[in-house]
Amino acid sequence: MTDSCRSSACACHGNPRFDGMDPRYKRVLWTVIATNGIMFLIEMAAGQMAGSQALQADALDFLGDTLTYGISLAVIGKSLQVRSSAALLKGMSLLLMGLWVFGSTLYHVLVLGLPRAEIMGGIAVLALATNLASVLLLLRYKDGDANVRSVWLCSRNDAIGNVAVMIAALGVWGSASAWPDLMVAGIMACVFLTSSTQILRQAWQERREAALAAHHV
Repeated sequence: MTDSCRSSACACHGNPRFDGMDPRYKRVLWTVIATNGIMFLIEMAAGQMAGSQALQADALDFLGDTLTYGISLAVIGKSLQVRSSAALLKGMSLLLMGLWVFGSTLYHVLVLGLPRAEIMGGIAVLALATNLASVLLLLRYKDGDANVRSVWLCSRNDAIGNVAVMIAALGVWGSASAWPDLMVAGIMACVFLTSSTQILRQAWQERREAALAAHHV
């Protein structure tokens, strides 16, 4: 048997996909939760200091991930109905964050102020390093079930978002305009809203499946 088949995070020879029931995976999740929570506080403060909507949107992304990973950890091994209820909570939180970022961005379009590109770029680099560390920690679990895989995908996508903030910082510095920052914030708001729609749709479907299963018992 190969080393990859011995791993608890691997599904080999028809075995069920990894569902998170592993103490090592839970320790990794706790580490990722802690680092995301710390980065939310750092990035939100830096976003206020720099006057950057993109940084504040990315900070909310860290907060959303902290809550999402905590929920994912809490529902490991639970019933489908419990997991679908947790997914509904995740979807609603993403929806609220997306609406806040979108509304705040529209407000700043009307009251343009030039963000501080050097703070944006520096914090974006720190955020990227944090998310890359999370990606590496979660890499061996990326092929687990939906609950497990969503955690890895969130960290991977966040790293891409950090690169977008760095590009926005370069755009602000090069153009002496707030528009690159606002454009990235608007894109991130759309990502929040799209992800929320997908999660809520799947969660409602899973709740119906759980209700039907309970009815036939």
